Amino acid sequence: MTDREFRLAYVPGVTPAKWVGVWAERVPDVPLTLVSVAAAEVVKLLHDGGADAGFVRLPVDREGLSVIPLYVETTMVVVPKDHAVAAADEVTVADLADDEVFHPMDDTLEWTALPGRPALTRPDTTAQAIELVAAGTGLLLVPQSLARLYHRKDLTYRPVVETPQSQVALAWPTEATTELVEDFIGIVRGRTANSSRGRAPAPAQEKARKQPRNPAPGGSGRRSAQTGRGRKGHRPR
Repeated sequence: MTDREFRLAYVPGVTPAKWVGVWAERVPDVPLTLVSVAAAEVVKLLHDGGADAGFVRLPVDREGLSVIPLYVETTMVVVPKDHAVAAADEVTVADLADDEVFHPMDDTLEWTALPGRPALTRPDTTAQAIELVAAGTGLLLVPQSLARLYHRKDLTYRPVVETPQSQVALAWPTEATTELVEDFIGIVRGRTANSSRGRAPAPAQEKARKQPRNPAPGGSGRRSAQTGRGRKGHRPR
């Protein structure tokens, strides 16, 4: 990894496009490379130097990391389109009591008690669980962005109240808080380019190009013009 590249990791469901777009405008001289990584592997990737920063799903092991929580997602239940849940605007955990609910190994929701009845199998990934839901063998609860990511024509999803929710955060190794990392933090936090931690304003030579080419001696072009207007109508002796 060179100091002229910024590598940004992101877990499934997170869409970094808006921040990447701002980076391209604000730091055009440094390419940004996106690294897609499983939620369970993103912390190791950051510690191993595989990315400068990354979007993670909390909770994560914060040892050696700096973390900025960003937003919380609604939890959704994914069901076949002909399931009774599809007729409701939202459901409660009690509504799922008679259904088998999958708990994939990569689940990022912190459950004190899983809803519904435990499924006979525990899929390795959310993607595998989605396939089992489509086969009509159970339901799945996931953050809203994952429900959208894995959406398909034969499935639908509805919000579930009174359940744990997934929080997305920006994380990076604390000892590797570089200027580029600070630049990206500023972008994520919505700082302007001219803020104290944003990119510096246009250099002096760039500003100079915007000045009039032949300003009048002793002042700017605007002051010269105002002086000219003030002398309008003066008669020579």
